[in-house]
Amino acid sequence: MKLNNTLTEKSIITLLILVLARLGIFVPIPGIDHDTFYTSIGQNALVNFLNIFSGGGLSTIGMFALGIVPYINASIIIQLLIKIIPELESLQKEEGESGRRKITQITRYLTLIWALAQSIAIAFWIKPYVFNWDLSFIIDCVTTLTTGSMIIMWLSELITEYGIGNGASLLIFQNIVSGIPKNIQNYSFNMFSFTQIASIFTLFSLFLFMLLITILIQEGSKKIAIISAKQLNKFKNINSKSYIPLKMNQGGVMPIVFASAAMTIPVYILEIIGNQNIKFFLSLFSPNGPLYIVLYGILIIIFSYFYTSLVLNPDDVAQNLKKMGASIPGIRPGRSTSKYLKKILDKLTLLGSIFLFFVAMIPSIITKITQIKIFQGLGATSLLILVGVAIDTAKQIQTYLISEKYNSMIQ
Repeated sequence: MKLNNTLTEKSIITLLILVLARLGIFVPIPGIDHDTFYTSIGQNALVNFLNIFSGGGLSTIGMFALGIVPYINASIIIQLLIKIIPELESLQKEEGESGRRKITQITRYLTLIWALAQSIAIAFWIKPYVFNWDLSFIIDCVTTLTTGSMIIMWLSELITEYGIGNGASLLIFQNIVSGIPKNIQNYSFNMFSFTQIASIFTLFSLFLFMLLITILIQEGSKKIAIISAKQLNKFKNINSKSYIPLKMNQGGVMPIVFASAAMTIPVYILEIIGNQNIKFFLSLFSPNGPLYIVLYGILIIIFSYFYTSLVLNPDDVAQNLKKMGASIPGIRPGRSTSKYLKKILDKLTLLGSIFLFFVAMIPSIITKITQIKIFQGLGATSLLILVGVAIDTAKQIQTYLISEKYNSMIQ
């Protein structure tokens, strides 16, 4: 009974915080012609992309318009800096919990700076839609948006600490799910049309196939068997339970996020410049251009390798194995182990990035085959986030239930 009550409390806390975070999006900033603004930015590719993470907040310019984006950006920058700055790397690896708390605090400060910068940019961006744009409005707008972003960061940390799952991931998950009913509402379906029924059936079949591929990418891994000196003395056979899991997609959704964001740059440069030669060159990489898919695939592969290098370092793994007195059968400890792991990791990353590119293209393929745009807003980025968050949250609940069960048995 205690277990059920505790799990129920965590679930209620999580749901209440998610509802509060969602309601804040619809608290508008005064002094803006929201109807005109919403109509004019409806086809803006960058805004539509960022709305995935803010739940439509940028379209409404509400209190929580920035959403969790500044916190995500700050976290990515900190991960990059940890690899570059030795002091930060030392904090993470050598100072334990104290070092992690310091890094968390630095991330919060960076989130504040990032939120201020984005708030100022938004205050100037929406100038044509403001009734009385002056210094007072800029201060109010920047203060409101920055405060809202910090509140969202605080709410995400509350979920992580007192609720179920990762707070930032669940907030993004909620924002993506909230946009699905709007896509369905905008599509009219004639149940007496055989063509549309066949198209819908094809759509859902392809969608289920896409879902299966996404789960395969998220969960696919290669097990590298390891053996310790103690095992080598006691057992002739290698214990199959001792292994290093190398995931096929170490970067998760981030390679597609970075690649999608980079692909919006040529579109905006086209709108700014007047040189026809440059316009022609950039048009080759626009969504309707012949080289769009090629560049998109190359960027996904590049960012996959980049993010994998941030998440997993073969040298660190080899060093840790050596410290524990463990090794990979047939591979010498130290540098040889590092080279072996890097070789396997490179192959897995290439395979994973190709799968990511394939998944990224499926929404466009579905739309062209069925001529139905009902799931066009649910792109590969959104689907990977939904699947990844759902799997991680389910695993956390399962782990929590198992640990509580063992605790009750011991007591």
